[in-house]
Amino acid sequence: MTTPVQPPIPIDRATLSHAATARLRDMIVEGRFTPGARLNERVLTEELQVSRTPLREAFKILAGEGLIELLPQRGAVVASLSIETVEATYELMADLEGLAGELAAQRIVPEELAEIRALQYDMLASHARRDLPGYFRANMQIHNKINAAARNPVLTETFQRLNQRIYATRYRSNLSNERWDKAIEEHAEILRLLEARDGASLRALLTRHLLGKRDTIVAELKAAHSAMDAAEPANAKAA
Repeated sequence: MTTPVQPPIPIDRATLSHAATARLRDMIVEGRFTPGARLNERVLTEELQVSRTPLREAFKILAGEGLIELLPQRGAVVASLSIETVEATYELMADLEGLAGELAAQRIVPEELAEIRALQYDMLASHARRDLPGYFRANMQIHNKINAAARNPVLTETFQRLNQRIYATRYRSNLSNERWDKAIEEHAEILRLLEARDGASLRALLTRHLLGKRDTIVAELKAAHSAMDAAEPANAKAA
C-alpha cells in the first residue's frame, strides 16, 4: 500500500511580509541602521531569510509608518527627522498622551489595570537586566493600553499615526541610563495614578513624561549636528 503524496504546504507570503516588517522595524528602532542609511536589499533578504517580494512589501509598510523613505535611484533609506519636526511632534504627542491618561483614569476597567500591572513587572525585570529592547516593548504596550482604555477611537488613531513617526526616537531616549532610570520612576507613578483614578494628575505626569523624552532627543540631535559641523572644516582641509 503506497502512502499518498501530500500536497506541498503553501508559503503564506503575508506571513513572511509581516515577519520581515516586524524584524526590520526592530532593527531600525534599536539603532542597527542610522538615519539616512541605505537599506541593501541583497543583504537584508539573506539576513531576514525572505525573498525580495516580502522585503519590498515590508519597505512599503515601514514607509507608511514614517520609519523609512523610498527614494528614486536610491531605494529604501532610513528616515531622518529634523529637530523642528521632533519638537513639533513631541509637543503634540505630549498633549495626546496626557488626554489619553486623563480619560483612561475615568474609564479603565479592572482587567485592563491588571494587564498594565503585569506589563509593569515585565518592564521592571527588563530594566533590572538592562535589556532595553525588552523594556521598550513592554513600555510601548503600557502606553498603547492606556490609550485604548481612553475609549476614544479618534484619539487612538491620531496617537498611533503620530507615534509611528517618532517611534525610533522614543527608543533612543532611554539610551541614557539617567533618563532610563527616571522613566522607570515615572511609570511607577503612572500606574499609581491610574489605580487611584486621578485623571488630572495623570494627565500632567504623562505630558511631562513625553516632554522629557523630547528634551533628551533634541539635545542628542543638536550634539550630533554640532559634531558634524565641527568635522566639516577638518574634512575640507584633509581634502
